[in-house]
Amino acid sequence: MAPPPRRPVLLILPLLLLAAAAAPAGADDLVAELQSLRARSPSGVIHLTDTSVTRFLSAPASRRPYSVLVFFDAASLHSKPDLHLPQLRTEFALLSASFLARNPGSGDLFFADIEFAESQHSFHQFGVNSLPHVRLVRPEHDRLAGSEQMDQSHFGRLADSMAEFIESRTGLEVGPIVRPPLLSRNQIILLAILFLLSVPFAMKRIIAGETLLHDRRVWMAGALFVYFFSVSGGMYGIIRHTPMFLTDRSDPDKLVFFYQGSGMQLGAEGFTVGFLYTLVGLMIAGVTHLLVKVESLQTQRFAMLAVMVIGWWAVRKVIFLDNWKTGYSIHTFWPSSWR
Repeated sequence: MAPPPRRPVLLILPLLLLAAAAAPAGADDLVAELQSLRARSPSGVIHLTDTSVTRFLSAPASRRPYSVLVFFDAASLHSKPDLHLPQLRTEFALLSASFLARNPGSGDLFFADIEFAESQHSFHQFGVNSLPHVRLVRPEHDRLAGSEQMDQSHFGRLADSMAEFIESRTGLEVGPIVRPPLLSRNQIILLAILFLLSVPFAMKRIIAGETLLHDRRVWMAGALFVYFFSVSGGMYGIIRHTPMFLTDRSDPDKLVFFYQGSGMQLGAEGFTVGFLYTLVGLMIAGVTHLLVKVESLQTQRFAMLAVMVIGWWAVRKVIFLDNWKTGYSIHTFWPSSWR
């Protein structure tokens, strides 16, 4: 008797294979895929597109036991200095690398970025309409628009404040931010050799008193620089990374050098006020140290009048800028007995 035909069995096997391929990936499979993608990135930041966002972030919570911190980027806006997108993207990569160094092989938290030109649909799903923007997608978030947005204040100290946000929201420890050294090992060795070679020549000039440190004009210039740097808010600008100017939103070809509002100060504002303060200080120093040596009484009177007029103008400009920014006016108060 002839054996039965096996054609139906051969037809069923491809159908079973297709059904297995079309079945949704489990939680372990998604975590393994993310870990594989993370391993290919030098900093551990996974680049997502619309397709991968749907796969890894829109899956049901039962198949998504991990959290993802998403950085939204736009290459077309990297040229805008007020957004600081390249710097924030670099700090985000340092944050990811530091977390990975502290938690190697972790499947609880992943770092990813999305580029606007490639994934406009994902921007729309998250409801992102301005940059910089960072979202934390946790397993309990069933909608992308309902994920938690990182507040703008967490960009102030860059990667360190971002790490505080992660630790407070996820309970995971990021650890210290590992930053690359300013100088490489070869550069340090080269500088050390140059320093050792220059020591004999420097000692000879120091003994002879022919260095810049023996020139009082250098000390005067340094004192003026420190004074100007202090009164112009230079340290504030370095800490806050404030731009020198902004682009007018209504007219992109127009630059804004003075920002109305007490919450922010542009670099141009600080330098303007610092120049006015330095001008008044130099005039007072000139009157007390130089003008008293002039023998002509008429010259002294004319110089004093010019100093008073310029000083009044400078102080008036500072007060006007303060009133314009804060809305508070400076009033003159007379003694009650004078009224």
